[in-house]
Amino acid sequence: MPIDRNSILNRYGIVTLLVVGILALIVYKIINIMFVEGEKWRSLGEKNKTENILIEPTRGNIYAADGRLMASSIPQYVLYLDFKADGYTGNSKRVSSVDSLDKYMSGLCKTLSEIIGDKSPEEYRRYIRKGLRKESRQFVISNKKISYTNLKLVKENPFLKLAPGISGFYTKTFFLRRKPFGSLASRTIGDIYSEKNKGGKNGLELQFDSILRGTPGLSTRQKVRTSYINITQQEPVDGMDIMTTIDVNIQDIAEKALIDKLTELDAESGTVVLMETATGEVKAITNMARMEEGVYGETRNQAVSDMSEPGSTFKVASMMVALDDGKVSPKDSFNTGCGLWAYRGKVVKDHNWDKGGYGWLTAEKVIWNSSNVGTAMIIDRAYRDCPARYVDKLYEIGLNKRLDFQIPGSGRPYIKYPTDKSWSKTTLAWMSFGYETQIPPIYTLTFYNAIANNGKMIKPFFVRSINRNGTVVQAFEQEVVNPQICKPTTLAIIRGMLRGVVEKGTGGAVKSKYITIAGKTGTAQVSQGSSGYSGHQVSFCGYFPADKPKYTGIVVIRYPNKGHASGGLMSGAVFKRIAEQVYAQSLTVPSQMAARDSVNTLFPMVKTGLKSDIQTVLRQLRIRTVNMEAIRNWIQPESGSSGVVLKNYAISGNVIPDVKGMGARDAVYLLENRGLRVIISGCGKVVSQSPAAGGLLQRGQAITITLQ
Repeated sequence: MPIDRNSILNRYGIVTLLVVGILALIVYKIINIMFVEGEKWRSLGEKNKTENILIEPTRGNIYAADGRLMASSIPQYVLYLDFKADGYTGNSKRVSSVDSLDKYMSGLCKTLSEIIGDKSPEEYRRYIRKGLRKESRQFVISNKKISYTNLKLVKENPFLKLAPGISGFYTKTFFLRRKPFGSLASRTIGDIYSEKNKGGKNGLELQFDSILRGTPGLSTRQKVRTSYINITQQEPVDGMDIMTTIDVNIQDIAEKALIDKLTELDAESGTVVLMETATGEVKAITNMARMEEGVYGETRNQAVSDMSEPGSTFKVASMMVALDDGKVSPKDSFNTGCGLWAYRGKVVKDHNWDKGGYGWLTAEKVIWNSSNVGTAMIIDRAYRDCPARYVDKLYEIGLNKRLDFQIPGSGRPYIKYPTDKSWSKTTLAWMSFGYETQIPPIYTLTFYNAIANNGKMIKPFFVRSINRNGTVVQAFEQEVVNPQICKPTTLAIIRGMLRGVVEKGTGGAVKSKYITIAGKTGTAQVSQGSSGYSGHQVSFCGYFPADKPKYTGIVVIRYPNKGHASGGLMSGAVFKRIAEQVYAQSLTVPSQMAARDSVNTLFPMVKTGLKSDIQTVLRQLRIRTVNMEAIRNWIQPESGSSGVVLKNYAISGNVIPDVKGMGARDAVYLLENRGLRVIISGCGKVVSQSPAAGGLLQRGQAITITLQ
């Protein structure tokens, strides 16, 4: 059959035209998308863009020694509007134009004004209109942060209940640092900066900032149809908790006693530190300074940072050196005369020189009566030919050793050496009674605690452990600075002298009829550098009970404006009050003297919790249980007349469980296993939770539980 060339060419031409037509259509579409509809598609792409968002971790809590909360992060919320959401651009079929906002504006502004309270409804109307004109995507409704409870109320507004892709409403979470006990140990606990990325500002918040702050997570924010969803890429790691050594009750006693005395004396500032003798745990630390007339508050942590001359409390160290070297014995006598001693061109004075002085004093009475002349005579006679030996012995004790405390900004003792340029011909005598040297109060406390602790010098510490979810990650143990500061015979003599200060000497005001106290008074003029001396610093450092020391403390009061400056009458009075009240706390009434509770129940009240734990405890206590139904994992016990009644505790799969009545461990375990982030406040059993039980459960959501 012959080939029809014309037919083939016609068919080829048709195919070519089709291909060229399709290519032309494609090119047309490309040009149209790029140049005609380009802005529209770029805008849509911008709205659907995925954003990387940091998920802030919850900062760790700081607890007192008994588990009571001293610093915690509470969630706060800032409200935002995205004015490029569909409800404002007309892209939504449910809301056609900006008129939708006009429809809801009156009610929205009223809601915001009533709940947030920082603007009137009319002011909110003008403010929101201004943001709308600018088409802001991150319009801050209010700079005022609100609680979760108020956030729930705000969300009830009809406009804000619309889908986020329509209303443009979203929030950002911030964490506010709260101190449930207010000013108690506030400077030691520390503060954080308002800018969350800066972290700790001072105190333990700064020292342990890297541990407390945690690690941020990462999520992506993606628009899907009319709403945005957050997709978590990396979970945040919440900060670990700090368990301090602070005893809230003792801290309260110390602060109250100090403030009352500062107010009475119209003093400039004061410091109290109380530590457990055997362990080195600091149970109370307070630093009060005048904020305004009659008002005192915590400012600088002078207990660890104050570089000042200690005064007469240092005489005990001088006496210890001389006794340990065999240069003096307790019964050696020294003629202090009328309280004035000419020494190398200067005059050493006793505090009673204007009343005739002490005359002859034994070495032990030199300490009892805090004689500058007697102390200077002892040290000068023993070390005038070799002052380096005296200073070396002070160094051997550990008085100049730098101790890295768990609080930033601590000072370091400065004790001169004979080769120093500042050493003069009178330095030896003046150093012997606490001048020409600088020692922060906590170092003086460390020395006196070694005396109370049978000669073992240990470093005071403020933090027991670092915990995560109740489990100890790192524990801090006692650190020995010097296992034996002097000979046992010397130590026994020194302890006798310190007892004598209170029983027979300048510490008479410290003597208590309830508890034995030993210690040393100190009264020193305060150096103003090249301007000389002005004002006084009075102190008392000691321990109680004197025979079996349990606590060692120091009280320092600076610039008292009323009364005659006296370490015994001023600081000693504060020490006595603290010692008596702390001692009273430890008193217990024998059980046989306690009256029977007329309303007591036969069986104990048991908290809701895991079946295995509760049954194990009740079995060990031999308490009868009654099962009302088939028992599952979680049970809710009730105290009945014939035993503890066990009932099932119902837990639904998609709602927030009710943890009221549970202990902290069970509540946290249950909530975290449901994917919630738990913020805990208080101690005891759970009395409230926010959000409330029964609400829709969202994994990653924060929930605050309050224990009492």
